[in-house]
Amino acid sequence: MAASPRKRLPLIIAVIVAIALVVGGGYWWISKQRWEKTDNAFVEADTVMVAPRISGQVIEVLVKDNQTVEAGQILVRLDDADAKAALAEAEADLAALKAAVGNVDAQLAQQQAAIAAHAAAVDQSRTQADLARKEVDRYGQLASQGWVSTQRMDTQRAQADTARASVAQAQAALTAEQRTLGVLSSSRNQSSAAVQKAEAAVEQARLTLERTIIRAPIKGAVGARGVRVGQVVQAGGQMMSVVPLGDVYVVANFKETQLNRMQLGQHVSIKADAFPDRKINGVIDSFAPATGSEFALIPVENATGNFTKITQRVPVRIAVEDATRLGLRPGLSVHVTVDLKSGQNTQPTAR
Repeated sequence: MAASPRKRLPLIIAVIVAIALVVGGGYWWISKQRWEKTDNAFVEADTVMVAPRISGQVIEVLVKDNQTVEAGQILVRLDDADAKAALAEAEADLAALKAAVGNVDAQLAQQQAAIAAHAAAVDQSRTQADLARKEVDRYGQLASQGWVSTQRMDTQRAQADTARASVAQAQAALTAEQRTLGVLSSSRNQSSAAVQKAEAAVEQARLTLERTIIRAPIKGAVGARGVRVGQVVQAGGQMMSVVPLGDVYVVANFKETQLNRMQLGQHVSIKADAFPDRKINGVIDSFAPATGSEFALIPVENATGNFTKITQRVPVRIAVEDATRLGLRPGLSVHVTVDLKSGQNTQPTAR
């Protein structure tokens, strides 16, 4: 006699549950072998903080919140009156020092001419001294024969002594002029060094003037704008941030147990909570050199008696394809799914 439908119902339910478990388990196993997923992932970007390099008062703010800017575009102007005055003063000092160098050069030229004149005087004195010595020799021969008086010989000897003294005097004057030339050369070296220092001061003043204009360091969108006209800013103080929306990426924090078969270049499917219907593709770009806990402000101390093992997470950077068109913003939460099969034909890359 056949069993009633009521008696067969538990058996049917058990079969259905068994089939569901088999199908579900098979799907889970296949999925586990093909995909690695995590919802601990966020959109990030290399945001640049804009800060002045000098202190000053803001006289003009040329951008608005969330405005898109190009690299090099002027964002803020600071009062440049002091910088212009400092540059004018530095340029005036430089001009004065260059004039001083020109004056020393003129003195050097004059001194070289004086040295040449004294050198000629030395030569002339030596010629006259040689002539006087020859005259003494000649008159000496005549005096020995009785043709020249003693008085004449004394006169010639006196003239020879005077000529030799003139040579010594001219040589001393030449030495003095040469030493003066050395002093002037040293003075010119000092003046040239002062000119170089003044040129550096002019360049520094020019840089200070240029830094009264704050420009966008990269292309992106303005965010966290806190600067206002009339505000006095300090060097290094944050004025705003520029977010490169075209270069956003995803950082997914995978468990250490999920990294075994993940490698660079594998395809990633990304789903943003803000855009659930938008298809976003990416590829694994790099792996962090350490787990997130290693970069914490207060690292975990594991060498304690109450140690509890916790599965660590490793940040994985994922490059996003066509990020500009997708409109992703840093800080958005996303779900990522890595296709482990997509990297099977590639060689494992060092992380």
